[in-house]
Amino acid sequence: MSTTESPSLFNNLETLSTQELLAGLNSVDQTVPLAVAKALPQIERLVEATVARLGAGGRLFYIGAGTSGRLGILDASECPPTFGVPHGVVVGLIAGGDTAIRKAVENAEDDAEQAWQDLLAHDITSQDIVVGIAASGRTPYVIGGLQQARSRGIATGCIVCNAGSVVAATAEFPVEVVTGPEFVTGSTRLKAGTAQKLVLNMLTTATFIRLGRVKGNKMVDMQLSNAKLVDRGEKMLMDELSIDHKEAAALLHQHGSVRAALEAHKA
Repeated sequence: MSTTESPSLFNNLETLSTQELLAGLNSVDQTVPLAVAKALPQIERLVEATVARLGAGGRLFYIGAGTSGRLGILDASECPPTFGVPHGVVVGLIAGGDTAIRKAVENAEDDAEQAWQDLLAHDITSQDIVVGIAASGRTPYVIGGLQQARSRGIATGCIVCNAGSVVAATAEFPVEVVTGPEFVTGSTRLKAGTAQKLVLNMLTTATFIRLGRVKGNKMVDMQLSNAKLVDRGEKMLMDELSIDHKEAAALLHQHGSVRAALEAHKA
């Protein structure tokens, strides 16, 4: 079934109580992880391709429109503080540019040429990988960007929520999470958006674990950008090194990161 065109699972939503609306939303949301599970082999192939490119010094680019584009930007923005990678290793691009992050830009997603221009502005090369995010699987901005990238030997992947889409056919490493009709027909910020977020979580988390950015299950390369994260870093050191809080705080202050403190203490 098409995510965008199938009728809603519920009719006459305006007649339901708040309790009924919430129960309905919750019941359909529970189907999303099951749909993601069916796509795990595809996700694995995309992760392996991404690890290979980033491990060789390449970058990961997301291209998308609307909710899909915003989710890519969100995931990209969370990688530096979580994994300590430089800004620009993961880049989120949205149809309509930065204005579209907060406000819809009319017809931006219909421009099949703009994504490639946006990628060129970042000096994209054959070392990089481009992942298109499109719930419907038919967004011209995404299709055009993937076609241009692939024709130049750049690795391409996608995350879509319909089977047999043009976007999936265009990408070398497609991920198809078929989430089915939305609670509000066509509102892909709901199940489709949740599915895309889950896959993005998997993609970058698995990639950076494979690239050594996590030790045990701890974010040893996280940026210590606020008091909460400093406290978390100190507790990691206390746990890993069996030291008290005072010594952990001193180590972290001296070395500036959990990883550096661990390596210096064990040297």
